[in-house]
Amino acid sequence: MTKPSAPQFPKLDPATPEFWDLRFAADVTPWDQRSVPANMQQFVESAQTPRQALIPGCGAGHEVALLAAHGWAVTAIDFSPAGVAAARARLGALAPHVHEMDFFGEAVAKLDVDFIYERAFLCALPRRLWPQWATRVAMLLPTGGLLAGYFYGDDSPKGPPFGLAAGELDTLLAGAFIKIEEATPTDSIAIFRGKEKWMVWQRCEERKNKRTGVRTLGR
Repeated sequence: MTKPSAPQFPKLDPATPEFWDLRFAADVTPWDQRSVPANMQQFVESAQTPRQALIPGCGAGHEVALLAAHGWAVTAIDFSPAGVAAARARLGALAPHVHEMDFFGEAVAKLDVDFIYERAFLCALPRRLWPQWATRVAMLLPTGGLLAGYFYGDDSPKGPPFGLAAGELDTLLAGAFIKIEEATPTDSIAIFRGKEKWMVWQRCEERKNKRTGVRTLGR
């Protein structure tokens, strides 16, 4: 039997909802692990206190149930209407946790969060938006807040997924975060296998040197 060919999508900017709507509508979602990855599962289960979590680009929202079950206040967002509809349908009673929002919009800026989960969101963004992403996560998280999840590294100019070069994430988060944990996942799906790291970054206090004006990290 001949294997069905992959659908052909029109050339669209992945920074637009339409790009992702087409893929959700066609059920072409190779970034979806269809479960909670092991590092995230262990992280949540070992956390001493619940947090107020934001999941940008939540896709199917598998992590929503895990966080809610452990008492975390969770807001999952996606700017793709088709993605939001799919997540809500899958989550059932937990559907109210999922919202149609643009991560860079005003509504998200008003959210009160101290944990941001990264899973196939940064690598879905065109590289031109990465500095804006770094500014937004730093703005959203208070001192002590955590940015945790999976970060994809690759030197291919094509995407999505768009991969980080060596040291690029450190540069993006410099001055606002310190890395407190890193591990190599053992359950990566095919599209990310061998190219992603689990990391936890902590938001630091920024201090301004009165003489030089340079901002440095406080402990």
